[in-house]
Amino acid sequence: MTYCVAIALDEGLVFASDSRTNAGADQISTYSKMHTFEMEGDRVFVMLAAGNLATTQAVLNQLKRDMDDGAEESLNTVQHLSEAAAYLGRLNREEQEKHTGALSRAEFNPDATFILGGQIETGPLEIFLVYPQGNYITTSPHTPFLQIGESKYGKPVLDRIITPSTPLGDAARCALVSIDSTMQSNVTVGPPIEVLVYEKDSLAFEHYLCLENDDAYLHTLKRAWDENIKKAFQDLPRFDWESVNTRKRRGTQVSGRKKAARKKREK
Repeated sequence: MTYCVAIALDEGLVFASDSRTNAGADQISTYSKMHTFEMEGDRVFVMLAAGNLATTQAVLNQLKRDMDDGAEESLNTVQHLSEAAAYLGRLNREEQEKHTGALSRAEFNPDATFILGGQIETGPLEIFLVYPQGNYITTSPHTPFLQIGESKYGKPVLDRIITPSTPLGDAARCALVSIDSTMQSNVTVGPPIEVLVYEKDSLAFEHYLCLENDDAYLHTLKRAWDENIKKAFQDLPRFDWESVNTRKRRGTQVSGRKKAARKKREK
C-alpha cells in the first residue's frame, strides 16, 4: 500500500511519502514514491506515485525520455503546471491502455495515481492530483493539501492544522505526523519516509530528508506526538457526573489512607 501527501502553502510546498509497496508475513518491498525534476533557475517538479508499480515506472521513464529527447511536449516545454498535469494524465492513461486486453482477464489492475507539484519560473505554486483516467484536481484555500493511497488515517491531523499560512516547518512536521498516524493503523504503510520542502521562488530543492525506521528524529517526533496527544486527551473537560464520582473516589482514598495510618500507629 502507499500513503503520500502534498501541501501547498503561501511560503512554498511540502511533499511526503512512505516507501512500502508490498507488505506480508514474509515479504516487505520498498521503492521510492517521490521523484523530482529540477531545471535549476527555470522550473522544478515533484511527482508522488501510488498504485501499480509497473505503470508508475513506465510513466516515469517516459517523462525522462521526453525530456532527454527534446520532445515537443515534455516537462521542459509546458508553460503552466496545469499543462504538466494534463500531460502526465495522458501518459498515465496511455500506459494503462496497453494492458486492457489479455492481462485484464487475469485480474491485473494497471491503475496508477499521481500528485504533481512545483513551480515554473515565477509562476504560482501548485499541486495537482492526477487520476488513473487522466483527469486531475487541485487544491483550494479550505483544503490546501492532496493525498493519494491510504489517506483516511492521516487526514484528520491535516484538517485540524494545515492552512495556506502554515509555516513550512510546521507543515513538514504535520505531514510526518500524518504518515505516522497512518503507519500506526496500517502495516502496509512504512519507512523509509521521504520529506521534501520547497521554498517559493527558489527554483531549487534544498531541504530533503529520508528517514529510516531507526531514525532518531522520527522516533523523537513519534514519542512526543504520542505523549502530547495522551496529555491533551486527559485534559479534556469532564462530564458533570464524573466530578461527583471523582469526589467520592477521592473521599474513599483519603479515608483508606487515614485507616492505614491509624493501624500503623496502633502497632
